[in-house]
Amino acid sequence: MEAFYALATEDYRQLALAADWPALLADRAHGGWSLLDVACGSGKFPTALRRHTDLSAVPELAYDLLDPSAFSVAEARGVLGAPFAARHDLVMTLQDLPVEYSGYDVVWATHALYALPPAELDAAAERFVAALAPGGLGLIAQATAASHYLAFYDAFRAGVREATPYTTAEQVRDALVRAGADVRDQRITYTTGTSDRGVAEGFLQRCAFDDSVSLDEMEAAPVLGDYLASCRDVSGSYTFSHEAALLWL
Repeated sequence: MEAFYALATEDYRQLALAADWPALLADRAHGGWSLLDVACGSGKFPTALRRHTDLSAVPELAYDLLDPSAFSVAEARGVLGAPFAARHDLVMTLQDLPVEYSGYDVVWATHALYALPPAELDAAAERFVAALAPGGLGLIAQATAASHYLAFYDAFRAGVREATPYTTAEQVRDALVRAGADVRDQRITYTTGTSDRGVAEGFLQRCAFDDSVSLDEMEAAPVLGDYLASCRDVSGSYTFSHEAALLWL
């Protein structure tokens, strides 16, 4: 994970800088307001917001942590700080969230829904929309089909082992529309990279959710090897191109 976040921390910095978060949050602040972090992971997005934006004028916000991993929920709870005040730990999937957990002023899912089963995408989108209070702020940030995360995994599936594809931003957007949401699609592009093969290997293994395949094996694999070669320069350094959709509700 250390090697992964040596590069992937940039994903969250980009999201923190993509909008005027202090104003967006302050505009919705009121007594007893609340936020639901869907598939919260280890809390990288609220950490990035606190590091890269000034939230000093945002009043305390009750923060519910949802993730199927109890370990992730505990990690995210441990890094929260003002204005975010941890409240409920919800160890479950979005699809399984009880209906009484609704009326949130803010609901977000940031780089969180890639492994969502295709058959459950519509149910998850409906639950996301239903969790948001009228006039609330919703955001799903997800890599597009053109981004490294999706392109790499498609090449990994073709060249190393078959697996269920990752869910794309385009699929999530369409599911939200089917759920009745009015969605604004904002795109951001950026790159990450490294000349350290150890970092590249750890990053790519996490992208594949498989640490049994070495970087040498990835580079030698059909399809995947060609993709990775396209990411390298003459010095051997890797540069990965990213496009993320910010799906605003």
